[in-house]
Amino acid sequence: MHLLSLGVVFGLAASALTAAVPHSHIVHEKRDATVAKKWVKREKLPADTRLPMRVGLKQRNLHRGHDLLMDVSHPESPNYSKHWNSEEVVEMFAPEQSTVDTVRTWLIDSGIDASRITHSDNKGWLAFDATTEEAETLLLTEYHLYGHVDGHMTPACESYHVPKYIQEHLDYITPGIRLLAPNKRRSKRTFRAKNGFAPLLSKAMSGVLAQTSIDDLSICDQLITPACIRALYGIPEVPEYPNNQPRSDNSLGIFEDGDYYAQEDLDLFFTNQTRGIPAGTHPVPAFIDGAQAPVPVWEAGGESSLDFELAIPLLYPQTVTLYQTDDLYNTFSKYPPGLFNNFLDAIDGSYCTYSAFGETGNDRMPQLAPSSRRVKQLIFSEPLSIQPTPIPLVFKASYSVVFTNQQRQCNEFMKLGLQGHSFIYASGDLGVSGGGPNENPIDGCLGPYGSIFTPGWPVNCPYITVVGATKIYPNHTVYDPESAVVDPLFDPWSIPYSSGGGFSNIYPRPSYQRDAVQNYFGRHDPGYKYYRGNDSFGANGGRYNRLGRGYPDVAANGDNIANFIGGYFTKNGGTSASTPIFASIINRINEQRLNAGKKVLGFLNPALYNNPGMLNDITNGSNPGCGTEGFRAVGGWDPVTGLGTPNYPKMVKYFMGLP
Repeated sequence: MHLLSLGVVFGLAASALTAAVPHSHIVHEKRDATVAKKWVKREKLPADTRLPMRVGLKQRNLHRGHDLLMDVSHPESPNYSKHWNSEEVVEMFAPEQSTVDTVRTWLIDSGIDASRITHSDNKGWLAFDATTEEAETLLLTEYHLYGHVDGHMTPACESYHVPKYIQEHLDYITPGIRLLAPNKRRSKRTFRAKNGFAPLLSKAMSGVLAQTSIDDLSICDQLITPACIRALYGIPEVPEYPNNQPRSDNSLGIFEDGDYYAQEDLDLFFTNQTRGIPAGTHPVPAFIDGAQAPVPVWEAGGESSLDFELAIPLLYPQTVTLYQTDDLYNTFSKYPPGLFNNFLDAIDGSYCTYSAFGETGNDRMPQLAPSSRRVKQLIFSEPLSIQPTPIPLVFKASYSVVFTNQQRQCNEFMKLGLQGHSFIYASGDLGVSGGGPNENPIDGCLGPYGSIFTPGWPVNCPYITVVGATKIYPNHTVYDPESAVVDPLFDPWSIPYSSGGGFSNIYPRPSYQRDAVQNYFGRHDPGYKYYRGNDSFGANGGRYNRLGRGYPDVAANGDNIANFIGGYFTKNGGTSASTPIFASIINRINEQRLNAGKKVLGFLNPALYNNPGMLNDITNGSNPGCGTEGFRAVGGWDPVTGLGTPNYPKMVKYFMGLP
């Protein structure tokens, strides 16, 4: 679905002025100028440019969402693992019919023909396409093209107005004030070299690698292989299945956007680093908006290669399902890029049923994400599609986006948790500074002096499981305790890297982590001034919100990972590596629970915090950023490595003992 034609955008802008705002209208949203420091306001959009308008309706019962999710997720609840189906979730949170009718009538009375307005399957959105002239008349605003420093383009306005009687029925409208630039969590460094080895590896190390078997654990402090991961966390090499066959309804879901794998890389990795995984093994495609993969080896991306080269060896012969959003052309040429909006659209079905620009559903390729109507049958599911495909119960992602509709998306993760899905995300690679990898330290931090720690998104949402990164320090072994990742900038091609962590400015501390975080503050003084709640943001020189949701929740190894990208051997790293490791473990445990006649784990955090002894506590390292050392890893939960790294045998014993 082409959401914006840039060829039209670059045409001559119309010179019409926004009409005077009548007393019957009120500003619904206005952008804070400080959030647009990396954007340049460009030409006004031509009047005939067509925009995909989406109206977010106020939903019912969201205040009950947390308690409802805890009821099916806390191991001491009598309703543990009794997950809801999608119809039950829609019914609980759907907007009041009066809200739908009032907003629809306003749109029709404002000149939007009723036949152009569609209602999403989850009942939370009204969608229609409109010209810029129609949108400006409707919202009493002006749309301009905005350019980001990374080259990304998006249409937006500085503010918009709605009738006063309408305001109580709306969350927000897009395109609106949001400047959406994707911020993919990039690996902290990648070394490439011909002939199989990276140039920065010593000749001695290259010789060792050339003569080392895939089971050798002596080099794990220099290169993390699948054998190292299994040894670190006690993971059996071959999962046990009844009749030696994995289930067909349990697949690990991995989200990718703007980054694509090459089959040649996977085959090189399977041949050189694993046994028993045949060449040609690949993820199951579940493409959204015309995405295409694999790609030629020279177009391969590090994120996808890293994900599949970590997950498949830990799961095989279980499958991995690829939720690829968009193809290469559209990822960089249209608004908005896939990111979580397209993914969540596919989950609730509104994407597939929304028509605009002469297209309905997917663009070009007749492949979509699976139907949410099948959620109750799956171990992680999702939306109405042309070709319904089961969605895995466990889902991993390592991407982020900075925007102001975080609460709306966070509530969607809550709803999916109610349906039994486990969403697992990377905590980020810049410690407490939270900005993109191309930003300087001040730009990555908050406040006028760049001194306030920056919580990431979506990792500050309390309804997902966030994974930080650890490493084996030099001259240590897989049998020694790991440490938090701290890798400073050391060459022109590297990215300074430390495990993301901190405290949310939006979400208060959830009940499931109350005792763990209180214990952290009671026993360990981080050494920084703090503020209490976003209403007192930065007060008295505070660097972080003492009352916010803490993250990460857990950790796993994310440094010096063996990897093939673009046909070359590399070492790679990032919390993007830690996340598929943890997600694969959860998927294997789900397989065992299903085979035992039990339900899948769903939202993990209440159980993890209820029994932290099944994780390896990490007590060394920190996550520097914003000109500080950041937080330190200490005994118990900490905002660097969370509760710790997985201990697979203990996790299996605990989770298999739950109903």
